[in-house]
Amino acid sequence: MTIAVFTFSLLGAMMLGLPIAFALLVCGAALMVAQGQIDTTILSQKLIEGADSFPLLAIPFFMLAGELMNAGGISKRIVNFALAWVGHMRGGLGIVAIFASVMMAAISGSAAADAAAIGALLIPMMRRAGYNVPRAAGLIAAGGVIAPVLPPSIGLIVFGVIANVSIGKLFLAGIVPGLMMGLSLLVAWQWVARRDNVSVLPRQSMAERGRAAVEGVWALLMPLGIIGGLKFGVFTPTEAGVVACVYAFVLGAFVYRELPLRQLYPLLVAASKSTAVVVFLIAAALVSAWLITTSEVPQQVSAMLQPFMFNKIVLMFVIMFIVVIVGTALDFAPTLMILTPVLMPVVKEAGIDPVYFGVLFIMNNAIGLITPPVGIVLNVMCGVAKISMKDLMQGLWPFLWAELIVLFLLVLFPDLVLVPLKWLS
Repeated sequence: MTIAVFTFSLLGAMMLGLPIAFALLVCGAALMVAQGQIDTTILSQKLIEGADSFPLLAIPFFMLAGELMNAGGISKRIVNFALAWVGHMRGGLGIVAIFASVMMAAISGSAAADAAAIGALLIPMMRRAGYNVPRAAGLIAAGGVIAPVLPPSIGLIVFGVIANVSIGKLFLAGIVPGLMMGLSLLVAWQWVARRDNVSVLPRQSMAERGRAAVEGVWALLMPLGIIGGLKFGVFTPTEAGVVACVYAFVLGAFVYRELPLRQLYPLLVAASKSTAVVVFLIAAALVSAWLITTSEVPQQVSAMLQPFMFNKIVLMFVIMFIVVIVGTALDFAPTLMILTPVLMPVVKEAGIDPVYFGVLFIMNNAIGLITPPVGIVLNVMCGVAKISMKDLMQGLWPFLWAELIVLFLLVLFPDLVLVPLKWLS
């Protein structure tokens, strides 16, 4: 009965067109009524408590860091660095796209922003060189969804807050899966593009390569600095966001000189708007999470999954399959907010490492950003590449399957996710 109230109230509110945050509050109120109580004071108190979290301060800082990076010319120099070294190879522009996607993911953590920035730079070049544009756009879209997996990731921060899991450990555990996603795209690209008759860029001289390396080195050092600082306890994930902001500002304004001070105000406004949406979503999700717990929804879900509890790997396969299906209908944030409080008690009961589960859960949700019909990154790439959704999907399939294969390999071999925690502990 409780699961039915939870499901129908949430879906009903969303079908009426309510934003997901308000739909979560409606769901919470419905659960209160189902329990025989209704007290709006409790809802408002829990909403405030949901936003009152120190780790959440990392979100506005990383949001602002991403805005500063895109405006300060950092993404352009990462692409130029890759072009200088591998642009002359057959299929080289695709390799550049993958390298740039991984590096941007390790800096900004925003899938849509990374895909848009890289696509705007590379799609025109790939079109002129004779590449299959839908395939190129599909590659860049698939590369963009590495961003929520590699640290610093806003998705991992949100999961850590809702699930009460160490954000620092989540960041470290996201390194191998994120790099494996990039490697899978490289293999898939080499396979599908090997017969394409495309022109290649001229090989650049060592002097030109050195110049590109000097210009790009400061951008390339940023993710190493963040991961190193987290590992050695120099700063917390929240403080890492501040470091990222200062670094991006100094780099864009004084080193590359592409970030005029007059542009700071609109960047601050954009980051503030994005932060407000995310934090309100989290606060509403934590209200629902509290009511979901008191309504014993996780226990009922656990009972439904009981036939699969005999084996952790089997249970993870079932959960990942469910999340893949949900991801085709819901966007990243709603799936994360709704399913985290429902699945975490099941995961803990089964003895699955919460850090391992969190990384795979975020990875699964990230892949949902490129599954039709809702995937937001798909819509972004359609606009950037000026192609239809149908054409984009034809080019995307090899790369979508490559990332799904990585996901299910990590289900089979969970130690791969936890390797950085063991090596760096």
